[in-house]
Amino acid sequence: MRCMETYPVHCGQYNRCFSFDLQLFAGEKTEDPTAKKRSDARKKGQIGKSQEISAAFVIMSGFFAMNILGASIYDEIVNYTVYIFRHMNQSIDTESIMQLFIGIIMVMAKTALPLMIIIMVTGLTINLFQVGINFTTETLEFNLDKLNPITGLGRMFSKRSLVELVKSLFKIVVIGFFIYRYLVAEVIQMPRLIYADLSASLHLIANVIFTLAFQICGVFLVLAVLDYMYQKWENTQSLKMSKQDVKDEMKQSEGDPQIKGKIRQKQRQMAMQRMMQEVPSADVIVTNPTHFAVALKYEKGMSAPIVVAKGQDLVAQKIKELAREANVVIVENRPLARALYATTEIGDSVPQDLYKSVAEVLAYVYRLKNKKLA
Repeated sequence: MRCMETYPVHCGQYNRCFSFDLQLFAGEKTEDPTAKKRSDARKKGQIGKSQEISAAFVIMSGFFAMNILGASIYDEIVNYTVYIFRHMNQSIDTESIMQLFIGIIMVMAKTALPLMIIIMVTGLTINLFQVGINFTTETLEFNLDKLNPITGLGRMFSKRSLVELVKSLFKIVVIGFFIYRYLVAEVIQMPRLIYADLSASLHLIANVIFTLAFQICGVFLVLAVLDYMYQKWENTQSLKMSKQDVKDEMKQSEGDPQIKGKIRQKQRQMAMQRMMQEVPSADVIVTNPTHFAVALKYEKGMSAPIVVAKGQDLVAQKIKELAREANVVIVENRPLARALYATTEIGDSVPQDLYKSVAEVLAYVYRLKNKKLA
């Protein structure tokens, strides 16, 4: 539940109102867990899953398998029982005992093994559906807190234990009600078993048991789905974060803003140093003359002159200072300087619409160089 209270504070004659969010001070966990929070909890085995839904599907699949395979299981057991009684008059020795033991194992493999495989596959499938593939050893690590009796008492009388107790009592009441209602309706058929033979009696009892079992499984499955939804909700609530937790996580995942700012500042300094190193190799510095400075360079084979440095205000002054030290020609052309600064970046070629103006400046620079050489 989101809890935020604001209190106005009136300051002097201006009657200004400031709002304070008490959640920032109380650290109330009102924010949904982030993807990283869920991922870390998953690695620790803290996943919203329901044991009830796994048990419901396992029991239901077991009864379905017994209902389908019941006839073959019955035949296997009866046939081997008849076989044992037919050979009881034989002498008992090591070989006969070994054959009897092997026969029992074969019967168990034919009757119990299919049921075990079906139940195991169902259990694995339901758990895979709930949590996916998640292998962790953190839950197996030795923890002294688990041996602490005070901690154990805390778990016994915790909110979670109370919820589990209420759930168990509710299941007992609901399932007990369905069993009572069904048995009351079926008890009138019990006297018929007195006059039925063994096979008919077994068939009738099996029908009663399986019908009752499927009804209970249906009720159990409904309760298990509700429990699954509750476990998901409860896990989300336990992972909720405060606003400060979210901020701290962002700092850890994206980096401290102060450190990131220092990194960006260092990158700008390095870029500035590389730019200033290119100024002495420029052919001309175009200025406006105080606010902007753009260094241009042209070599044979270039399609157009390129911008090797540019700056504004203090940076422009530094570019002109380095240019004077390297005897690079500085030309004042206010419109051209502004246009070059606004339309180009370092390393870009001069735009086509500025070719003529730049060509006039370079021609002027080359004439000055030729005069100096002469």
